[in-house]
Formats: sequence, structure tokens, C-alpha cells
Amino acid sequence: MIKKIHLTLLLVLTVVFGFSNLKAQKKDNPAKIKNVVLVHGAFVDGSGWKGVYDILTKRGYDVTIAQIPLTSLKDDNAAVRRILDKLDGQAVLVGHSWGGTVITEASSHKNVGSLVYVTAFQPDKGESTDTWYSSQPGFPEAGILPPDNEGFAYYDVEKFHAGFAADLSHDQATFMAHSQKPILASSFITAVTAADWHTKPTFGIVPTSDKSINPIILRNMYKRSGTKVTEIKGASHAVFISHPQEVANVIIEASK
Repeated sequence: MIKKIHLTLLLVLTVVFGFSNLKAQKKDNPAKIKNVVLVHGAFVDGSGWKGVYDILTKRGYDVTIAQIPLTSLKDDNAAVRRILDKLDGQAVLVGHSWGGTVITEASSHKNVGSLVYVTAFQPDKGESTDTWYSSQPGFPEAGILPPDNEGFAYYDVEKFHAGFAADLSHDQATFMAHSQKPILASSFITAVTAADWHTKPTFGIVPTSDKSINPIILRNMYKRSGTKVTEIKGASHAVFISHPQEVANVIIEASK
């Protein structure tokens, strides 16, 4: 009789603990995608992703930061695709600002599992960055200058803090302004030829105090595409630097 009770108790405990473990696994919801590719935008380079990179790598993600040349949509797309070609499995492809146009062009690659737009342009086939940038009035703080004699556009150093990185320190914004990477202005009027946000899970981040891209533009693009949107109150265009945890959280969600 005692032996039978012990066996019954053991069976009950096995079921209970087994169920508890199952609940824990569901709650943890482990990532299905372990690769992440981060793409910077115009006027900056990949170093701004350092905070997001640190968070994701500590969580076990394999993170690659694309250093795109900003010389054309074709060149930038090729730089991202070279990274995707080398991956073992699918990736969450993340773009900031102009990088959104780039990841849209690269979105048809077989190793792109999901897309994250960080205050980023999201054109459709046949549309360019300027299609959307010119769709709403800009802010006086914005500082994109007319192209120089070689066709490259820079961001006004005097406006960089207020227009690009208002939620960063003055010293950090000043350094970014003086180390900025110009973009060939013709890139902005080049139409994309792919837009797999139609068929792949897509997430977007809207910083409510962005002065470089009018948040209305972001909301309009993301509403059209059915993108799952996260708004970060008070964040600037440099949200990927100033709010790395919130940005990383969206990327982690996109990996699941």
C-alpha cells in the first residue's frame, strides 16, 4: 500500500513539474532567429550601434554591424547582402533612417527572417526615400545641407545636436557632427526594387521627438505596411544610441 502511494505521488509530481517547465518555456519564448544585422543610416557609421550590440550579444545573439559606404542604394545594398550571404540561417535585419531604405532593398534575400525599422524609411517598390521625406513639412531643427560639388550631402554641424541627437550630450553630438559620414545625395531619389515587408514580420520604432524625420511620416509608412509599432517618448533621431535597451527589446521581439 505504501509503495503504491509513493508511486502515485511520484506520478503527480512528474505531471506537475512537467507542466511547470512547459509554462516556463512558453513564458521564456526563446528566439527562433539568432542572427542580427544592424545597418546605420546617413551621416553616421556603425559605431552608434554599440549599446544595442552589447545588449544583444549578452543575450546570445550573433550580431553583425554593416558598414555601408553611403555612395548609392546599389552599393549599400551590396554591402548588406555580402553579410547576409555569409550567415548560417536567417537574420533580423535592422535599419536606422536611410538604412530603412537599404534593408527594404535587401529584404528579398533568403536569409532575412524579419525586419526592424528604427525611425527608418520604408518605401515600396518604385518609391524612393524622397517620396516619403518630402511628403510632410520638415522641422527647422533639421540640418541636411544641399549637396556639395561632388554630390555629397552633409548634416549642418551647427544643427546636429538639436536636429539629430537632442537627447544625447552636447559633447557627444558635437563629436558625431564632426565625425559624420556624408551620403551621395542621389541615393535619396533612387527607387527600391524590392519590398518584402509585405510578406515578412515587420517592426518599427517611432521616436516622438525626432526632428530629422517628421514622426507623421513614420506613422504613415508603418500604418500602410501593417508594421508593429513601438513609440519611444521624447527620443530623438539618434534613438538607437540614446535608448539602446528599448531598441534591443524590439529586435528581440522580432527574433521570436
